[in-house]
Order: sequence, then C-alpha cells, then structure tokens
Amino acid sequence: MGNGMNKVLPGLYVGNYRDSKDPQQLDRHNITHILAIHDSPRRLHPDKHYLCVMAADTPDQNLAQYFAVCNDFIHAARLRDGNVLIHCLAGMSRSVTVAVAYIMSVTPLTWREALKVVRAGRAVANPNLGFQNQLQEFENLKLIEERKRLKERFPSLALELHDRQQCSDALNNYEELLSNKDICEGHCVRGEVCPTGMCNSATGKGIFRRKSSTTSSTSRSRLAPAGTVQSCPTSPRRSHRVSRDPVLDVPGVSEAESEVKPTTGLHRSASTVSSLRPRSSPAGLYSYTGSQLSIVSVSTPPSTPKRTQKR
Repeated sequence: MGNGMNKVLPGLYVGNYRDSKDPQQLDRHNITHILAIHDSPRRLHPDKHYLCVMAADTPDQNLAQYFAVCNDFIHAARLRDGNVLIHCLAGMSRSVTVAVAYIMSVTPLTWREALKVVRAGRAVANPNLGFQNQLQEFENLKLIEERKRLKERFPSLALELHDRQQCSDALNNYEELLSNKDICEGHCVRGEVCPTGMCNSATGKGIFRRKSSTTSSTSRSRLAPAGTVQSCPTSPRRSHRVSRDPVLDVPGVSEAESEVKPTTGLHRSASTVSSLRPRSSPAGLYSYTGSQLSIVSVSTPPSTPKRTQKR
C-alpha cells in the first residue's frame, strides 16, 4: 500500500493518493493520464490529462455508473501509447474496482479473474463488499453490452491479443504467488502472519469479502449533490472561473454537435477520446486536457475565428 504504484497491464497502473503526487514515480512510469477517484479529487499536475471522479469508499456508493466513461478514458489513452494511473486514497478499493471493470470490458475475464490479475500486480487490491456486488451485477447484466460498445467506439485491435496474453500470464503468476504464500486469499488462520497484511481473521472473510470502510458525515457533506457540475479543483494559482454548465472545447467537433446539450455529464478530453458526439454521463465527473481547461457555455457553441473580408 505504501510501496508505490503497481503495473497491472501495459499502460495501466493502480496506486494511492501519495503515488499520484510523486513526480518521480510519474516520470519513472511515464504516466500521461491520471484517473483520480475519491471524495475530493483534484488536478495536481498541469501537464497530465485528468479524469476526476467524486466517490466515497462505501458499499452504497454507485461506482458502476462511471464504468463506461472510465473505460473510454483508459482505453483511448492506452491506444495512443499513453500510461494511465488509477488512484484513490489507499489504492485498495475504488481504484481497484475501476481497474477490474476495465479489464473485464477489454478481455473475456470474469470480475473475479480480473481482480486476480490486479492482485497479481498489487497484492493489497481489495474492493469493499458493495463494489464487489456491483462488479458481479455488471458482469451479469451489462458486460456484454459494454464490450460491444467499446469495440464499436474503438475498433482498433492493437491491444486485444496482447492484453489477453498479459492477463493469462498474470493469472499464472497469481497462482504461483499463492502457492509460495507471497499472497493470500484472505483465509489466514488467526495468529498466522498474513503475507499481505489484509486478512480480517476476526470476521473470517476473505479478499472477496472485506469489511467496507466508512465515511464520516463531514466527508459525505463535501460530495457534490446529484445534478451539480463543478470543475475539478486546481491550486489557487491555477484556478479557473467556471460557468454553471461547462463543456470542453473539443477540436474537430462541429458546431451542430456542440449544440447538443448534455445533462451534467462528463466533459471529455479531446486528446483521450474519439471525436464522436459527447453523450450524457453521471454527475461527479470532471475532465482536464493538456495544460489548460478549455471551457465554453453549453448555450454558446465554440465559434470559429471570423475572417476579415477585404472590401
């Protein structure tokens, strides 16, 4: 948990909040995109592409609503040879859940197999019970549709075969780590030293049944109410005044497409997604692109520079 970010697939890393602030780690792993998912995510590095998701680590937090947009952010970055860091506070629950959902969506794996892939690279990976149930429901009800949607949105097969091989190797590595007792599945006997330090022997629950963490009423009050749109916070020196319903100025999108009014959705980065028409997304998602946040009013589509006519 404190040993730095971990690689779970080529171009995909999972870590904690401290890792996201460490410029040496970011440079060492060539991180270009950061998906921050916790109670108060904000942009820390102006040279990175960001997707900020406001979400608590509680069983009743709906993370599944963000799976599709997170998948788009991650997959588009990887297709462009970018390296993505997904992080929450501890790098155990929220970030792992998003990583598992993505791996399920781009491979034939189940959520339990995808979690093993993540755990092979990051032993402390352990989503709370509510997130595990959401992953199971996602697998049962929405996974086929999401896989189809991703293939239609990103037709490239550049990552498919390599990801399957990497996941197969990771699953074999997981079993080897398990047999060598370098990792466990949460069934360590009371008094026995757990190799990951994650066992909760008192409850008798394994890695797929970790007792969820709780969030204080103070932290809950900081969450934006449903339907609100804010900018992902920046430092005071780089703060921007944002209109009530901002959207990103996406190059390559026509004025007709820009006039489509989304419902408090994700404001996508032009550098991380295709030029398809923006679709509505859940509240609580904020996106930065490059070193600046380009914002225009929804009711005022981006205008093209007017050429001066010679008389």
